Amino acid sequence: MNAPISTDQMRALLIDTPLSHDPDPAETAEWRDAFLALAQTHGPQRARQMLVELARLARQQRIGWQPELATPYVNTIAVEDQPPFPGDLAVEERLASLMRWNALAMVAKANQAYGELGGHIASYASAADLFETGFNHFFHARSDTEPRRAAPSGERPPRGGSDPHEVGKRGGQHLGDLVFFQPHSAPGVYARAYLEGRLGEEDLKHYRQELTAPAFTQGSGARGLSSYPHPYLMPDFWQFPTGSMGIGPISSIYHARFMRYLTHRNLLDCEGRKVWGVFGDGEMDEPESMSALTLAAREKLDNLVWVVNCNLQRLDGPVRGNGRIIDELEKLFAGAGWNVIKLVWGSDWDGLFARDASGALARAFANTVDGQMQTFAAKDGRFNRDNFFGQNPELARLAEGMTDEQIDRLKRGGHDLVKIHAAYAAAAAHKGQPTVILAHTKKGYGMGSAAQGKMTTHSHKKMGDVDLIEFRDRFSLPLTDAQAIAMDFYRPPEDSAEMQYLRSHRAALGGAMPRRETACEVVPKPDITSYAQFATAAAGKEMSTTMAFVRMLGNLMKDKALGPRIVPIVADEARTFGMANLFKQVGIYSSVGQRYAPEDIGSVLSYREATDGQILEEGISEAGAIASWTAAATSYSVHGLAMLPFYIYYSMFGFQRVGDAIWAAADQRARGFLLGATSGRTTLGGEGLQHQDGSSHLVAATIPNCKAYDPAYAGEMAVIVDAGIREMMVEQKDVFYYVTLMNENYAQPDVPQGAEADILRGCYRFGVYAPASGKAKKTVTLMGSGAILTEVVKAAQLLADEGIEAEVFSVTSWSELARDGMVCEKRTLVGEKDAGVPFITRQLGAGTGPIVAATDYVRAVPESVRAFLPEGRRYLTLGTDGFGRSDTRAALREFFGVDAASIARAARHSLQLT
Repeated sequence: MNAPISTDQMRALLIDTPLSHDPDPAETAEWRDAFLALAQTHGPQRARQMLVELARLARQQRIGWQPELATPYVNTIAVEDQPPFPGDLAVEERLASLMRWNALAMVAKANQAYGELGGHIASYASAADLFETGFNHFFHARSDTEPRRAAPSGERPPRGGSDPHEVGKRGGQHLGDLVFFQPHSAPGVYARAYLEGRLGEEDLKHYRQELTAPAFTQGSGARGLSSYPHPYLMPDFWQFPTGSMGIGPISSIYHARFMRYLTHRNLLDCEGRKVWGVFGDGEMDEPESMSALTLAAREKLDNLVWVVNCNLQRLDGPVRGNGRIIDELEKLFAGAGWNVIKLVWGSDWDGLFARDASGALARAFANTVDGQMQTFAAKDGRFNRDNFFGQNPELARLAEGMTDEQIDRLKRGGHDLVKIHAAYAAAAAHKGQPTVILAHTKKGYGMGSAAQGKMTTHSHKKMGDVDLIEFRDRFSLPLTDAQAIAMDFYRPPEDSAEMQYLRSHRAALGGAMPRRETACEVVPKPDITSYAQFATAAAGKEMSTTMAFVRMLGNLMKDKALGPRIVPIVADEARTFGMANLFKQVGIYSSVGQRYAPEDIGSVLSYREATDGQILEEGISEAGAIASWTAAATSYSVHGLAMLPFYIYYSMFGFQRVGDAIWAAADQRARGFLLGATSGRTTLGGEGLQHQDGSSHLVAATIPNCKAYDPAYAGEMAVIVDAGIREMMVEQKDVFYYVTLMNENYAQPDVPQGAEADILRGCYRFGVYAPASGKAKKTVTLMGSGAILTEVVKAAQLLADEGIEAEVFSVTSWSELARDGMVCEKRTLVGEKDAGVPFITRQLGAGTGPIVAATDYVRAVPESVRAFLPEGRRYLTLGTDGFGRSDTRAALREFFGVDAASIARAARHSLQLT
């Protein structure tokens, strides 16, 4: 509880924004005095109750007023409410200074040697204390090897205590917190890993030099350090890729929610663990950063803490030059339902606020925009004395007795370890809401006239000799002038107080982090006949591949071992894809269950929400759904528990819409299935331009660990899904699958005996259509995939009726064929004797005549294999380039030239030219 504040302090806050055009100042003064007397006599709680009552009356009388969401530009946590600092402040400040120096030296050294490498110094300079407080007191690493199962159904697992060293522990074990690091601050994380002995000096010397590092060129020795957090490039180090702004914030929310999902489904006890995210204030402008704030509040994710590093600067200048970003963010987060902690001023300001009975400081801050605050950060103590404290006599009196150096060293809240710890402790203890800490810092803090607060700070990568000496002096670093100028790295002796402190505090918190681990149990794969025999032996039954997938998914979820690990995910289209039957079977996850009787409660397909529901139904948010998919797809490394997500969506709203999030998932080595339903430009009749997908396979092909398939038949799809389950859950390979599905019903053939391997490699010989006479005038090869394979088969029949023999190949994956060809080509170019022959070359090697390929995608998709076809055979591709249209499937296919008649015509044309 907040302690009562003095009448003078309350008065200062009340007159922070004085009334304009007050018609009755005397009456206003009486109201103020009455309220001050109430607060002074009965305390803040009674004062809040009265304000709530007045607000209720104002609404009742339709006054048209509501309270401001922004509070005064001061710290949320009062001095008297700060807990005692539990560490050695002097040692922690020295450690933070060493981190700053080694981070600076690492970036500057790289750019001294290679000016093109880039890197960032200023972002970490502003965030160093925010990071270090977390590392020393709050960020708990995984300290067990076996995942903890949740309590039996119906029982709530016990919660940990309020001590951050105890929260999440069970018998001395902890599954670890999740920490999302501000990407431009990566050098600081490397600097800490250097002090911990996880990285060596040679590693730091190869910052942003991954290819030339000895570990890459020779297989051992120094490793190259990636520019930003990239788990794919440093798979034992980074956990979460945050380099693409906005992706980290939304991902952290859905990771926090997924932890609740695991606990509620009794799969894993995640109680007591936190998700921490350190992000930039400029990053909050990304739509993904803001899009899920209400979900976090609605779900009461008190396991989530964001620290927004408000250094007031983005890449080119102020975040809000003519406003105050901290005020703006406070309104946004408070309005969304978050607990907001403002960490604005350091301890050195406490005395000034205590002496400021008139509220001069609060008024000055209220009238200072961020652009001016940046100028104050860039200037020295004399400038700030004259231009900030010199604004009026009241401020000037507050600065009396302070030297220019003391004014220059007045810290903002995000640089004060005591204040940061108080904010973190309050956030960690808060219940019922996610918390955001808005931490006021200086970009380039401590870099002096070289970069502190400068417009060019973000791109500052080099330091002159004088600047280096000044930095050394500013942080009292144990370096000689020569060592500072040479930018020597510094690690204290092992027996020093600093190193002992660093190691003991991390040991108490489970060890070093970030640290990515991948050990998890193998989940057995059910036999394909147990869940997909209806598809592999379809015997001509008509169905869509979407229908087949949903049936297959329902069967898989009944498997005793794999079933509980499956996470079905939809944005808001379960009924569209025929998944409504799963509502009753497994339920839709809700952290509060179902508090209403749905209108369709009596139907077979009624809507059912449940605390232990298995389906994640994310509403109309593809960004949210892919974030949930990523959380589930990386559970094997984040939680040591392998899960298998199936996210089904309109294919047009996948790679084209949230491709950056999918790329980040690939960086994080995700394992799972993305199902692009209603795929292709002509399979979705009537919807039109923005719904018809003709390019997702083109984009999917650019992601190295994504295996993209466009099966035409349910049996092909079953073989692909079966292989994916084996690769990801049994063999534990870091791949994910993109499989496109159609909503068109047609006859489904059996999977040809022995075709499984060819299906997975990208194509198989579907059949030969010969003239009835048995004698062909000419021969042609037709290739097709997905929805258009049925048109290819019809075209083959048309050609056969004309005396032309058509050999048909079902292409299940153009990208897998192209990758195989590129591997062989690369081996040939580097001189390997046994480079191999591309699979597609061998598949088509026995045929003669021209080759015609048709797909429901842009021609660039089938064009990707042109270089690997048998020599001397003409190759013609047909696709759906251009914008989509609204019409029937038949009309669309005729319009784009991928119907049977168009394919047959293209084959005749190719034969005439051969």
